[in-house]
Amino acid sequence: MKIRTIVVDDEPLAREGVRQVLADEPDVEIVAECADGVEAVSVIEQHRPDLLVLDVQMPRLNGFEVLEALGPEQIPAVIFTTAHDQHAIRAFEVNALDYLLKPFKQARFQKALQRAREQLHARGRAGADPRLAGLLANLRHGASGGPRILIKSPDRILFLKAEEIDHIEAAGNYLVLHAGKDRHIARDTMTAMEGRLADAGFMRISRSAIVNLSRIRELQPLGPGEYCVILKSGARFNMTCSLGELQARMGKL
Repeated sequence: MKIRTIVVDDEPLAREGVRQVLADEPDVEIVAECADGVEAVSVIEQHRPDLLVLDVQMPRLNGFEVLEALGPEQIPAVIFTTAHDQHAIRAFEVNALDYLLKPFKQARFQKALQRAREQLHARGRAGADPRLAGLLANLRHGASGGPRILIKSPDRILFLKAEEIDHIEAAGNYLVLHAGKDRHIARDTMTAMEGRLADAGFMRISRSAIVNLSRIRELQPLGPGEYCVILKSGARFNMTCSLGELQARMGKL
């Protein structure tokens, strides 16, 4: 069975170089090529390849963001390519991941390809490389100092920083993330979002609301032990957690 491969690079000459190298590999089949990260996410989800030859520096979405936008079960084996990006190189080295530094020679590419073959054989083409998961986790928290929330729509993919979010409301099977005057829809659960943002200064104050604690302006008493949380934006929520819980969380900020 051939290794179904997608080549992702915004430079036509770079894609041509990879194509020429892979032409000499009888067990490799290129099923698609992509010139930017947003296109790559869609094409990867469509073709579900075994191998991805992925450039790190690209417009719209970089290579790391492409992988973040995919579900864990959708991430294939990856051969990274990069120019002199010290941040990317350091990330690869910390997580013991292989990468190709442009311009690379055919022999070096073939070595990376052989490692990819071994990886595919070892995992039976199922399950993401835990080193890759570690890389994404480090990048997700390292650069911005906190988690980022992925927002996908038909025409774009947005990475929203936690600090940009004012509050989150449940809406059926979706969540509505409020960031200033903008609203973003995410298909997720309140429980999952609560866990993701707990260490970033957010708290679930009711069954249907998570708030950025730094955005709270005041608490308005409603009755014995009952309060309305008022945010700086003017949004109001009846709080079902205890005042003590909220004060404890606020004291840790």
